[in-house]
Amino acid sequence: MADGVTPPDGSVTFVGNATVIIRYGGFTLLTDPNFLHKGQHAYLGYGLRSRRLKEPALSVEQLPDLDAVVLSHLHDDHWDRVAERGLDRALPVLTTEAAARALDKRGFRGARALRTWQHTEITKDGRRLRLTAMPGRHGPGPLRHLLPPVMGSLLEFGPRDAEPEFRLYISGDTLMYEGLAEVARRHPEIDTGIVHLGGTRLLGVLTVTMDGRQGARWMETIPCRSVLPVHYDDYTVQKSPLSAFRTEVERRGMSARLRHIDRGQTLTL
Repeated sequence: MADGVTPPDGSVTFVGNATVIIRYGGFTLLTDPNFLHKGQHAYLGYGLRSRRLKEPALSVEQLPDLDAVVLSHLHDDHWDRVAERGLDRALPVLTTEAAARALDKRGFRGARALRTWQHTEITKDGRRLRLTAMPGRHGPGPLRHLLPPVMGSLLEFGPRDAEPEFRLYISGDTLMYEGLAEVARRHPEIDTGIVHLGGTRLLGVLTVTMDGRQGARWMETIPCRSVLPVHYDDYTVQKSPLSAFRTEVERRGMSARLRHIDRGQTLTL
């Protein structure tokens, strides 16, 4: 890492936007690799772009050895040109069918396509990581078809032939909608949730990620024992501040479940 100190197993390090490094049970994972610098633009399709406001805490060159990348979807603020140049093209990239097809054409032969509720496994030293694709919806109503398909991810860590020891759920870039209640029905015991917020608006009017109120509803719906918010102030299109989420969470009496993580900070799971 940047300071020469390796964070402990069983931890999350926040790089910026939706990019985190997850360490658990001997596995090291990177989510939604976004290493554009402050002032650079992410390209979001249809001629839209957004300027980055914050510098990532790490560069691609400072990443630890990775076992896999977990990718919500193929938007430039989740997989950018800097990451694409710097990442090992043999790495497993666990993502949507659309993103896997595109990445395979770019030479990332380890891209694995997952449909909603489908799972894949990685084993290492007698340990197992099982990733299940969770539902997500990146836009309201029929407009969602104009945006890339997205997925949430449930990561289950444990011994190869036993029940999981730890479950971590990443929301991905989804809006709050009725389909997410199925996550709670199928997986009532989730240890930690990482929730993508920001109230991202395209063209100034189309909201495509959860704002503070939707994020609080997500917390009410998904039974995570603790929640880490990310993806809320890195880009100009993110209009809902973290304070709006915190206020709504407090109003609904859920503050005890909320944990905060700054860029470059590592939290123990």
